[in-house]
Amino acid sequence: MLRPYADVIVDITHTAVDRVFQYEIPEELSEQVRLGARVRAPFGQGNRIRDGYIIGFSEKTDYDPLKIKKLEAVCEDGMPIEGQLIRLAAWMKERYGGTMIQALKTVLPVKRKLKAVEKKYLVRKVSREECEALLALYRKKNQKARVRLLEAFLEDETLPYEMVVQKLRVSAASVRPFLEQGICALETRSSFRSPVGEGAAPGERVRLNEEQLAAVSGILSAFRGDRRPCYLHGITGSGKTEVYMEVIRQVAAEGKQAIVLIPEIALTWQTVMRFYRQFGDRVSIVHSRLSAGEKSDQMERARRGGLDIMIGPRSALFTPFPNLGLIIIDEEHEAAYKSETVPRYHAVDTAIKRCELAGAMTILGSATPSASSYYRAQNGEYHFFQMKTRAKEESTLPSVEIVDLREELKAGNRGIFSRRLKELMGETLKRGEQILLFLNRRGYAGFVSCRSCGKAVKCPHCDVSLKVHRDGTLKCHYCGYETAIPKACPSCGSGYIAGFGTGTQKVEALVKAMFPEAGVLRMDMDTTSKKGSHDAILSAFADGKADILVGTQMIVKGHDFPRVTLVGILAADLSLYSGGYEAGERTFSLLTQAAGRAGRDSLPGHVVIQSYSPDNYSVEAAASQDYEGFYWHEILYRKLLRYPPVYRMLALLITSREEEAAEAMAETVRRKAEETDVSGVLELLGPAKASVAKINDVYRYLFYAKCEEEEPLLELKRRLEALDWGKQVQYQFDME
Repeated sequence: MLRPYADVIVDITHTAVDRVFQYEIPEELSEQVRLGARVRAPFGQGNRIRDGYIIGFSEKTDYDPLKIKKLEAVCEDGMPIEGQLIRLAAWMKERYGGTMIQALKTVLPVKRKLKAVEKKYLVRKVSREECEALLALYRKKNQKARVRLLEAFLEDETLPYEMVVQKLRVSAASVRPFLEQGICALETRSSFRSPVGEGAAPGERVRLNEEQLAAVSGILSAFRGDRRPCYLHGITGSGKTEVYMEVIRQVAAEGKQAIVLIPEIALTWQTVMRFYRQFGDRVSIVHSRLSAGEKSDQMERARRGGLDIMIGPRSALFTPFPNLGLIIIDEEHEAAYKSETVPRYHAVDTAIKRCELAGAMTILGSATPSASSYYRAQNGEYHFFQMKTRAKEESTLPSVEIVDLREELKAGNRGIFSRRLKELMGETLKRGEQILLFLNRRGYAGFVSCRSCGKAVKCPHCDVSLKVHRDGTLKCHYCGYETAIPKACPSCGSGYIAGFGTGTQKVEALVKAMFPEAGVLRMDMDTTSKKGSHDAILSAFADGKADILVGTQMIVKGHDFPRVTLVGILAADLSLYSGGYEAGERTFSLLTQAAGRAGRDSLPGHVVIQSYSPDNYSVEAAASQDYEGFYWHEILYRKLLRYPPVYRMLALLITSREEEAAEAMAETVRRKAEETDVSGVLELLGPAKASVAKINDVYRYLFYAKCEEEEPLLELKRRLEALDWGKQVQYQFDME
């Protein structure tokens, strides 16, 4: 087919040039051009050479063919994008905003392929009999270095040159005569950097119980028939990972590849080792702490079919597998699956779209499903499977008790630790068992609560907690409501009202003071900033080098420590009143996940939840591990207040270094939204100042629109994008 013109997206992140430009394909480049290729082309009045990507081909042009510029070159070092990923990028741009080039850069695993590592090998070129004869000759001559080399050649025809020099202690001078006589040859081979490394011993195939086998059978039936997404709801310790591995094993036998997403880098190593023991070097990982060379190598291995499984956080979603069969998203409820940069895509929805384009299937799994996913499962959009018992017969769910911190205050205890938790910590240490202390420091977001009645100060219009601002006011970041910080509790009149929060460092110091003989480790953003620090801390705790692990939410997700029998959740309220309509869901999830770390082996577990709001439905449901009870309470709340997933919500962040410009644009947005909503189907909120109203001298405003259907929100988004934003104001869309 004649394809004289290439449709190119130019690598400039600016909305003014966020469109396709046509270029003539010179005859000398006709054999090199391909969909997704990175090219160099003249651009603009000065014909400055720019990079771009071919996203399609045309036989005709709407412009004067004599004025169409020619492609300058096709970059052979570029990693071509599959047409599937181009379509995915276009979908992400339409749904989440941003420019096409931003979307393309997101789906491109690595912008440029780096040079592979080259390794030298010595390869035996003579027969085994000739090698044995030479060995006898050099033994008579007592030339020990050459004897060691020939003995090694009898065991293996190909030897890494590095091993020959370092382990066999054979010098280049000793090797040279062998090369000259043709006894062996020196070959250079490209090899890929392995982020997994050596040392993972093969593991036995796990025998699945009846619930696991039923889940595997159901998921495989869906894969071979109706490939709607599957949801696997299994309590903590029910063995969801074993189900994933068995499904992957059978799908891989059909020549398909799988992507396994996990929410945290901290979980990567433990998860990949479980897969590596079952699948060997057909498994790899990708995450932000790998070097550029390691990332490039793993993506190239995947592209060439050298891998069956890629494991990693959100970015692993775009692994360029040629024959993708499955995308598995473990702990799908986690906020880490939502991108904080443009395009602000959600990995769950994007994975479902990629599977739709590839003819693959998505599997979502969690002990605490997000309300959105469970809502879809209840409505029949997903296949649904449940596992209600722990995989290990000797393992049972831990006993859970809630400590009312209001009563602790009445008894004169104003410390972080309740009397009951201190008592259990002492008993646990005496038995030689381990303790996890969880503090959701990330949830601390400046809310104000009463320590007497336990209630937070909330917005009267939005039913979310108000946030403390530096000017001493409380503000709602949904509707803009504002009030002064009260001196007494609006609910009970108590004077014990103040900002709520503490830190893991303080907890660590108090624990060491209470139990000076105990080994204490801390795991948070401060202690895990260096590469490998996650694994070092977790390995030390798993090996019994510490008795107590203090940490944020990264310690409660997916880890399996058989000797942990006590989990202390120090302040459930930190996430309960952290603001936003999802606060109850986040709290239930965190508490349930934290509680699930106790008693995962034969030793019985115990959990203490400390809270100023012990009768809150999220806390009570987490204590009883009652997801169904939590969900129906939560979804009723979402329906009444028209929040996702019952309603769809479009959020717009407006930013500028000029406060007046940001405020004026926010008002323009509001007016345009009102003009657009001629049928009255949209509910408009704001504009209001963002939770952090200014960052690095950039002012921030938020605007929300809600609707039962998604299309009116997408139409509003398109109309707002078409506004004249000027150079002073920037914007970001987010679809929930």
